[in-house]
Amino acid sequence: MRVESSEKLENIFDAHAHYDDGWFDEDREEVLLNLPQKGVCGVVNNAVDLKSAARAIGFAEKYPYFYAAVGFHPENLEDMPSDYLDRVAELTKHPKVVAIGETGLDYHWDIPRDLQKRVFEEQLQLSLDLDMPIVVHDREAHGDVFDLLRKYKPKALVHCFSGSVELMREAVRLGSFISLGGVVTFKNARHSLEVAAEIPLDRLLLETDAPYMAPVPFRGKRCDSSMIVYAAEKIAALRGIGVQELLDATCANAKRFYNIK
Repeated sequence: MRVESSEKLENIFDAHAHYDDGWFDEDREEVLLNLPQKGVCGVVNNAVDLKSAARAIGFAEKYPYFYAAVGFHPENLEDMPSDYLDRVAELTKHPKVVAIGETGLDYHWDIPRDLQKRVFEEQLQLSLDLDMPIVVHDREAHGDVFDLLRKYKPKALVHCFSGSVELMREAVRLGSFISLGGVVTFKNARHSLEVAAEIPLDRLLLETDAPYMAPVPFRGKRCDSSMIVYAAEKIAALRGIGVQELLDATCANAKRFYNIK
């Protein structure tokens, strides 16, 4: 099923994106100016290091519907300064910084796991110290990620959730939220579809991970926040509700998770 062009959808909240990525360098301003006209009411741009955090905050200052999350991604630890935690904490004082992140564990790449876990734990503790939500990256690391979520019990969003229904239930039990995106439109998306059908609606957020993870029929192309409607269609059909009802609910959930008034 495709969203008809005549159907005006609103309250599209993209819980996780990366508009600082080079894929947007040629037309970033045009894209970001046009998103509200396509029904997008909010975007949280997630940093992966200090440089991207500064850019995310710059976007948030320029575009009213934009917000920033600041932190260190597990793939960006090589040149991390020794005082990174203090510098991340300082950035959180900005009124449009709404979370710590993106942080977490990524065992797909050959990155020292002890270093990843140390940095993830430090940012988990920071989120508790500052009473801020945290955005968690979990790639092929479910066991260690969830061990640490059990240990710290943060207000967490496990973004681009790739686990089973059983792991989703554990996330919900811990008080976490999950976000789903274009993967639910892929042919091999059995786990994501099962999770989308069963997760309590008040714990579900929608995301793009833009410019990555574009939904079918755009797979392999650049993604932007307006494409959430394709994932929303799929999930709404699974749950037997309207697309706009799903968008309204997930927008409210995103604002609640990120403490956006």
